Amino acid sequence: MSDLYLTLGSAGEGIVREKMSRFLAFAIPVDSPETAKAKIKEFQNKYHDSRHVCWAYMTGPNRDVWQLNDNGEPSGTAGKPILGQINSLNLTNVLVVVVRYFGGIKLGTSGLITAYRQAAREALDNAEIVERYDMRTAEISFPYLAMNDVMKLCKNLELKIENQQFDNFCTMTVSTRRDRLPELLSAANDIDGVKAEECDKA
Repeated sequence: MSDLYLTLGSAGEGIVREKMSRFLAFAIPVDSPETAKAKIKEFQNKYHDSRHVCWAYMTGPNRDVWQLNDNGEPSGTAGKPILGQINSLNLTNVLVVVVRYFGGIKLGTSGLITAYRQAAREALDNAEIVERYDMRTAEISFPYLAMNDVMKLCKNLELKIENQQFDNFCTMTVSTRRDRLPELLSAANDIDGVKAEECDKA
């Protein structure tokens, strides 16, 4: 599985009108389920006068953490089509909220599914979709004499230096794409006196 994933670089909005009902849609980048839930609460408070605040989110580089909610609409008519649009674009770390103001005319199951799907898609189409990499961090420990070799390694593997402490004995925390981590650990540990290991993941 590749360490590359798609997410939102900026938020997007959309609106769909169907038989007097208004569906206001918002696509927002989020970095965790906790962030998504906090945002959902904000929308519920802001649009407390609406009939429904429906949503779906997907998080994690492997797109393995998700949740949806119909918020009182018939089961499967709101959260599922919203999530379907997130899936159709292969996105992650994204929350889509669709707020419905009821217009007095019932839309029926298929009408609701279509409206929520179109609203979610419009918000996503108006957002900026960007590529990101699943990153990992590693700690490199080395004697000062090995500094040049370590810095050369950082440059060759395009490592991002997150933290560094230089003395007679040095430590450096670096981040790299998940797919490049094995190469980093192998190359660093091949240098005399250098020890590299992946940092504990939260």
